[in-house]
Amino acid sequence: MAAPLVPHFIPYPRSFLGLLLTGFTLVALPLVGALAYSAWHTEQLAEQSRSAVFSASQAARASRSLVNRIGSIERLAQQIAMLDDSELAADYARVHGSFKQVAGELMLLPLDEAQRAALVRTVVQEQELHDRLSARPRARLDPRQVSRLTEELAENAYEVLAISYLVADREVVRLRANAETVQRQLILLVLFGTAVALATALILSRYIARPIAELDGSIRQLGDANFTRPITVRGPEDLQSLGERLDWLRRRLGELEEEKNRFLRHLSHELKTPLTALREGAELLSDQVGGPLAPPQRQVVTIMRDNSVKLQRLIEDLLDYQRALHAAASLEPRPVALDALVRDVARSHELAMRAKAQALALDLDKVTVEVDPEKLRSILDNLLGNAVKFTPGGGTIAITARVVAGGEAVIDVIDSGPGVPAEERDAIFDSFFRGRAKSSGRIEGTGLGLAIAREFAEAHGGRISVLAKANGAHFRVTLPSKAARFLPAAA
Repeated sequence: MAAPLVPHFIPYPRSFLGLLLTGFTLVALPLVGALAYSAWHTEQLAEQSRSAVFSASQAARASRSLVNRIGSIERLAQQIAMLDDSELAADYARVHGSFKQVAGELMLLPLDEAQRAALVRTVVQEQELHDRLSARPRARLDPRQVSRLTEELAENAYEVLAISYLVADREVVRLRANAETVQRQLILLVLFGTAVALATALILSRYIARPIAELDGSIRQLGDANFTRPITVRGPEDLQSLGERLDWLRRRLGELEEEKNRFLRHLSHELKTPLTALREGAELLSDQVGGPLAPPQRQVVTIMRDNSVKLQRLIEDLLDYQRALHAAASLEPRPVALDALVRDVARSHELAMRAKAQALALDLDKVTVEVDPEKLRSILDNLLGNAVKFTPGGGTIAITARVVAGGEAVIDVIDSGPGVPAEERDAIFDSFFRGRAKSSGRIEGTGLGLAIAREFAEAHGGRISVLAKANGAHFRVTLPSKAARFLPAAA
């Protein structure tokens, strides 16, 4: 298991639910921060847009009002140039004051230098016209000169009117630039927030997965029948409590395993001692050490001797089966050349095949599989031993090994013996099952060999089966190229 990215001293919450909620909160914080930052910037843009709309509307209103005032000034100036009327002068003074007020409002707007210069020029011209019309003692005014001044003032007034549109355009440009800047910042913020959230999630996943991995390792330790190493689970209190229960289960299983082994040792000793005496006595009687035996007596002695041998074989096979079940839970896989292993197993049966004049045909591809070599040797030894036992003298045995699609290794053991009846093909791998077909030897099998072979094959993640064949038996072992350990399903 990979080392965690977080130090061991960081405390865990009291419960696993609290650990999940804490992890979710820490992962969500960068994203929530990015969301809050984007909301703040959006509000800033909205405030700027409101300010821009207000400034543009103020500029438009003040500019139109200024133009209206200049129109009134132009009309009154023409009348005052021809008539010296106090009422006209009072109206003109009132319009002049209103003009200066509106011009002052325009001065407060965010104008650039050109716009401000045009406005100042208009104010100066209007003030010059006002000074001429309001001078005392009043000199005679030339209507043409007054008309020229009012025309220039009107032209400047329309230039001032364009200020409102320029202000609006400039605000729009400024808002667009601010929006693009905020957009770039938000993109960078989203990327940074996502990176921080992913990094936090990675660290927290290791932090959260550590007690889960320890629980998984503890369960696998129990599945491998390793009851010596104590089980300790770090993490929230509920997972630590679960680890303590697993450690209690480890101790209990160790006690039961020791009791079982002690029982089997005692049983083996208690059975083998009288059985050995019985067998030795039968051998002595068969050798007529105590005196000559009549033919019926020799027949009884032979039955006693054969059954004592059979009983001893059954006891030994029962103990071997218990050891095999224990071994199936503790694989030690490594790369193995399958063809070399098959040839080695075949050599151990050469004498038995030669005694029965049997022919062996090998068709082996160069295949490398990751298996426990001792377990696979036991599977092949059992299948080849059965083939030699059930194949009559002069028969043939064939073994093939190849790789099929998907990377699986397939081993076939085919003989020319009596074969396996169709109704026994499913039950032949059950413990203590013995079929109708009889071997040529005197002692029958215990029905445990194929059961052990199935346990070993399934421990590798493979399978063993018997295929339909007209003449003889055809056994097939299928193994993955890489040993895959599976926990047994809960009953």
